[in-house]
This record gives sequence, C-alpha cells and structure tokens, in this order.
Amino acid sequence: MSDEHKDLIHDWNTPKKPVGKIQFDDETLRDGLQSPSAQDPDLDVKIRLIQLMDELGIQTADIGLPGASPKAREHIAQLVREMETLQITPNVACRTLISDIEPIVDVVQETGQPVEVCTFIGSSPIRQYAEDWELDTMLKLSRDAIEFCTANNLQSMFVTEDTTRAHPDTVRALFTAAIEAGASRICICDTCGHATPSGARALVRFVKEEIVDKLGVDVGIDWHGHRDRGLGLINALTALEAGASRIHGTALGVGERAGNTEMDLLLVNLKLVGWIDNDLTKLGEYCRLAAEAIGVPLPHNYPVFGSDAFETATGVHAAAVIKAFKKGHDWLANRVYSGVPADLFGLEQIITVGPMSGRSNVTWFLEKRGIEPTEDRVERILAKAKMTSRNLTDEEVLEAAGV
Repeated sequence: MSDEHKDLIHDWNTPKKPVGKIQFDDETLRDGLQSPSAQDPDLDVKIRLIQLMDELGIQTADIGLPGASPKAREHIAQLVREMETLQITPNVACRTLISDIEPIVDVVQETGQPVEVCTFIGSSPIRQYAEDWELDTMLKLSRDAIEFCTANNLQSMFVTEDTTRAHPDTVRALFTAAIEAGASRICICDTCGHATPSGARALVRFVKEEIVDKLGVDVGIDWHGHRDRGLGLINALTALEAGASRIHGTALGVGERAGNTEMDLLLVNLKLVGWIDNDLTKLGEYCRLAAEAIGVPLPHNYPVFGSDAFETATGVHAAAVIKAFKKGHDWLANRVYSGVPADLFGLEQIITVGPMSGRSNVTWFLEKRGIEPTEDRVERILAKAKMTSRNLTDEEVLEAAGV
C-alpha cells in the first residue's frame, strides 16, 4: 500500500514473512487429475496450462505419474520437450520403486532435459498396518529409490505420504535415510487433510529443526496439503511461516476427494501480504481454462474468480462503490467494500440491480451504458426489481428502462 493510501486501511494482519524465496509446485496435471470428477485434458490444453503456470511465476509443475499408463508417459515426454524454452521445470510422481523411476531415465536421455523425481511412500502407522509394512522395508525401498536417482543424475524429492499422522521417529528415520541417499528436497504431506494450522506449524518446525538443521544439510522442505477439513490454504500459509520453502497446489483446489490447496488463492494471498511480486494478471485465465479442461465447474461464489466475487446489488454496498468511482478514485472503489482489489487481477467491480438495490444502483447502471437515468426509468426498474426474488439480468433492466 502506498503512503498516499496507508491511512485509509488499518491492517491488523501481521504475518511473519518467511526467510528466502518462496517457490511453488503446481500439481494440477497430476494430483488434480486424481479428482473423481476430473477428466484428463488433451495434450494441447496441458501445454497451455503449463505456459500459464510459467507466466504466473510458478517454478515447477508435476506433469504426471509415469507408472499410470503408456499415455501418461507419452504426455510426460512431450511436456518435458515443450518446457525446454520455459522457466518452469518439470517433475513427476513415482512410487519408491525403481521400475517406476526407470521410464524417467529414458525421458531425460531422449529429451536432454532434467526432470525432478518425486518418489513417495506412506509413513503413518495406520498405512503401515493396512499394508503390512515393516519400517526396515520402508527404509530400504526409500534408500534404493533415491540412490537410483542419484546414480542416474536425477534430482530427487523424497515424499512421505500421510506425514501429518506419522510418528516423529518414523518421520525422522525416513527423511534422514532419503537425505543421506542424496535427496535434494523432502516433502511433508497432509495426504488425508488431517492437519490443523497448529499441527502444520509443529510438524514443519520439527522437520526443519530436528532433522534438516541437525543434519546440517541444504535441503528444501516442501508442503503438500489437502482440504478435507477446508484448511488447505491456511495450512499452506502456516507451513511457509514455519519454514517450508515450496508449496504444492492445484488450480481451483481440484484433487483427490475434497481436493488440494488452491494454487490460485495461495498466489492471491501471498501477493496481498507482499510476500511475492508475481504478475498475476493471467490467473483468471488459468482458473477458467483449468475448470473447462478438467471438467470442474468454477462456483459463482469462488473467491476472486467466481462471477459473484466483485458483483453487488445491495444498495449500501453499491452506493459506497459508486461514490468512490464518482470521486474518480479507482483505487478506493476497488477496496471500499472488497478485501481483494479487483484491478490487481485484471478484474473490475460490477454494480447490478436486484430486490435489495437502491436508486444509486439503477442510476449507475444506466449511466455506464450512456442511458439517461430519468425519474420514470429509475422508478420502473426499481419497481420490477422489488417484485423479483433475484438480481435482474442486464436485458431485464434495459427492458424495464424501455430501451
């Protein structure tokens, strides 16, 4: 906020800015496609989504699960080639099985481009019990997978599924083994959306202070969250404050069950608190394309990018916005009744007419369209609006105005 405007908003928010550069890993084309409602987009749409991620300043993208199918491997190889000219770099998800990782060795050799391998294994006692896993077996699988990556010059991230329900000793043993085997990043997963902000904070601090710092290694810490409790976004912000350096998310939060951390809302919030300066003017296009391509509707009331986000027909609200516009003060109009400035994301405030509207709504609507707001017109429109149970469409307002 500029000095000119700082006295107009008293900000009680005092987030603690993380040390170092914040990074993002976009999981839309892997974890996002595991949504029960998702459809697998065509390759050209995936390429456009990757391009938008790059324009938004997202550093890495998970472009698939090579063990899923020959089609998945084909798309991965093509996306790796397409990303050669971009800043964003690819990674893939693999189980801690060498057979899962081997196809990526081939892709790297064919394309000449690096691919980060994100190799994962479950870590919670409930998962161990269900799978009949012993810790020694889990440690061996983890070491073997990371050592195979290291031997083949593949950058690797070691991922513990369900970390937020795992015992500290298991977390320490698995991450230590992976780091010693050559992992350059480790990933804490809230796979089942179990964590609350206090749990996210405690776990990230434990991993940073009790494992990474004590080993004295330069290893990145990732956070991968789900939103089964509706806490995906706040947990991601908390993980950053606690010491995570890269956050995973998906467009619109699409993903397994209730979904993942919303990448778009994560970027919005970090922009608003001043932690990133990314150009987010393409964020709306990213959301709309993802919704269409994956087949997940964009709700009307979705924050920032839903059709209702910057629209009001309520008389008091609309009057304040209109007064700001009439002052010739777009900055004020975009903030007087909104915690998110529409113009920061290439959008605008919209005034409509409905049963809760006043004369100022109607007058503004007509003036915006070059129509004289005569007394008779305003009265006819208001009379029609008061008899309805919803906001009027533009066509209905114009019909009532007699134009």
